[in-house]
Amino acid sequence: MVHFKVILIFLLLSGISFSQNHPDSKIDRTLRFGISEIVKQNYRNAEKIFQELDDDYPQIPLGKIYLAATLIAESYDYETPFDDLRITSLLNDSKKISESLLNNDKKNLWYKYYLALITGYQAYYEAIKGNLLKALSVGLNSYNLFDEILEQDSTFQDALIAVGTYKYWKSDKLEFLSWLPFIDDEREIGIKLLERSIKNNSYNSHLAIYSLIWILIHKKDFNNAKNLVEFALNKFPQSRVFKEAYARVYEEIDLNKSAQIYNQVLDSYENLELENRVKVITLKHKIAIQLQKAGRKTQALKICDEILAINNLTKFEIERLGDRLERVKKMQNELSK
Repeated sequence: MVHFKVILIFLLLSGISFSQNHPDSKIDRTLRFGISEIVKQNYRNAEKIFQELDDDYPQIPLGKIYLAATLIAESYDYETPFDDLRITSLLNDSKKISESLLNNDKKNLWYKYYLALITGYQAYYEAIKGNLLKALSVGLNSYNLFDEILEQDSTFQDALIAVGTYKYWKSDKLEFLSWLPFIDDEREIGIKLLERSIKNNSYNSHLAIYSLIWILIHKKDFNNAKNLVEFALNKFPQSRVFKEAYARVYEEIDLNKSAQIYNQVLDSYENLELENRVKVITLKHKIAIQLQKAGRKTQALKICDEILAINNLTKFEIERLGDRLERVKKMQNELSK
């Protein structure tokens, strides 16, 4: 079963996309290009693009929202400390702009969308910092806004992504209450909403794909999950996010290939100028797990030894790793017998 925190992050991420064509063609082009740069992990370029968007259009919050999104994505990918002051400031300022716009025109779908997007990012940010209760509270506000948008426009793709993901995971987590008359099982509805949003090829349809991949993994539908990841990797072949999902799918199909794919992700981090010891340790541990399951105990033990030889971890790195080093030590002991 997918860990609750991971589920929450996918749920909140699902609302963080932008799929309708913005009325301003320049904004539309800028968003498409900037978001694509985030997906490709070209964070410096994405930051430059969204800073220019904010400079050119200070009256709308999109530049600030996606500047914050870029900073969050970069720190999460590289496992570096968040620039909390700047991220929080960008999200708070963008929320003030959105609320002001919405107060002047309460029926404007775009203004409501801006606010839904911002609260979605605030919830996501709280979730990846570990503040799950706050994330759930803020995330529910975001979901409600997206639901209102769907009531106004049933074709609004971003709302489909957010509501579809929410419906699936809510129904799954409340399955034990399905006998109650007011608790509906909406998992299949949620999946169909995600499939609709993917077919429409929105700006951030990759987020609908990502959410659906993990739903398929959760359902143990590994063949369809594999096909969907391969579809995503055809569009974004360098994406570490999709490659890790691919490796996870292959844990259920071919352990050796899973280890090989995790190794590809590891190589991409080791080739960066920035040191990523949390990612290196995490990925090496995952590789060792697959090798141990495949009976390649000597190679698995060697990797455990390499992990435990890493010294002088910072407090931040130790916190991010949680109990992983203890699990590596346990595996090392088992493999040494």
